[in-house]
This record gives sequence, C-alpha cells and structure tokens, in this order.
Amino acid sequence: MPDPSTGSGRGELVHYAVSGAVATITLDSPHNRNALSRQLVGELVERLERAGSDAEVKVVLVRQEGKVFCSGADLSEATSVGMEEGAQRIVALQRLIVTMDKPVVTRIEGAVRAGGIGIVAASDVAISAEDATYALTEVKLGLAAAIISLTVHARMNPRAAALTTLGGEVFSGADAAAYGLVTGAVPADQLDDAVATVCAQLASGAAQGLRESKKILNADLVGRIDDLGADMAALSARLFASDEAREAMTAFLNQKR
Repeated sequence: MPDPSTGSGRGELVHYAVSGAVATITLDSPHNRNALSRQLVGELVERLERAGSDAEVKVVLVRQEGKVFCSGADLSEATSVGMEEGAQRIVALQRLIVTMDKPVVTRIEGAVRAGGIGIVAASDVAISAEDATYALTEVKLGLAAAIISLTVHARMNPRAAALTTLGGEVFSGADAAAYGLVTGAVPADQLDDAVATVCAQLASGAAQGLRESKKILNADLVGRIDDLGADMAALSARLFASDEAREAMTAFLNQKR
C-alpha cells in the first residue's frame, strides 16, 4: 500500500519495529539503492520522530535491507525538480538525528555513498562491516559534499576529510574507522553481534542520562548545522543547477540504464 504520509504510489520504503528498548528503522528502497528520495527522507523522518516520542524506546538503530546502505541523493529527482528543497530536507534530517533525545546507532554493510554518509556521520554510534565501501562521489559530478560536510567533516580527521572529499575514491569500512567517520569496523560475520552489544550497552543508561549526555556531546555539532546549514543547502542547490553538474549527472544516469 502507498504510504499516506508521502502521497507516493510506491509502497513503504522505511520500516519500523520495536524490540525491547530498541527501535529499528530499516531503509528498503531497492529500486534506487536506498537513495534519499523525497519519499524515503519523509518516511525516515517520521520513523525517527515516532521513536523519539515512544517512552519505551531508549535506542534507535538505523540499518538497511539489501546490499546498499544508501546511494546518496536521488539524482533522478534532482535533475527533474531541482535540489534546493531536497538539500534543505537532508540538512533537517541530519539535525534531527543529532538532536534526538535518544542515541542513534547506524549499522553499515555494503555500499554507502555521498549523502548516505551524512546519515552515518550524524548518528551517535556507527558500526561498519570492514568490507563496506564508502565514497564522497560529489566531486566526480561537479558537485561538492556541501550539506553532508556539516556532519561528515566534523567527525573525520582533517587529512582524511581532504583526501576523501577531494579524491572521491572508494574507501573501506576499516578506513572509515581509522578516519573517524565510524565508531568501529568488524568482520561482516560479526556485525550483528557487535551492533547488538552496542545497543544493549546504550539501552542500559537512564533516559535522562542519555538525553543530557547527548546534548553535551553534540552541542558543537548542532551549532555547526545551525550556523552553516542554510548556506550549504544553497550552495548544493546552485551546484546541482549548474550546466557542468547537469551534464555529469545525465551521463551518470545514462550509464546506469
């Protein structure tokens, strides 16, 4: 059935389930490799807000169905309707994750690209498979990692941020841990156990302690988003609208067909 919150004819793209004190939010949009479409972002925000308002939930886990965690912006939407509104939505999504009262954990396997890395960086704890692959591919398309720089560049060490942002090349989950992007990386067959252990540790905290500790930890990051978010969204929209980027995105989409 279509999700009534989006008005889209597509079925639900983001699933929600609660077990004990952990709410699990699963990205499941295989037709576009979990790209950040209007529908997926809208559903993800709704699920996060639902978890935030559930007094029984202490920890929020974001994961994916399939081999791709998130492929970044939905380029088909960006080329057809522009990017300004979409950029603002992704800024708001990152801010929501950072400011939620409850810790957000991401479980990453397979591929995560561009805007999807912003979700990883915004989360409080990120556990990756060592063989997961990451890439800030914007530079290859005449773009810049603008809106996700709000969280990604705050997490990564400066040299790693420069290498990955300017190079746009693929790096591994093990690299992501060394760079500071994720909390830790483990062999793929140990990923579920590692995530379960972290979620259990976090869930043992008192709700007030978790809430106030997260505010302290993320105060600088919230300030960064609030100070720079509007400018980064405007820059992203301007770059997406440029002739250079449109040509590169069109060529990329044609290669995928």
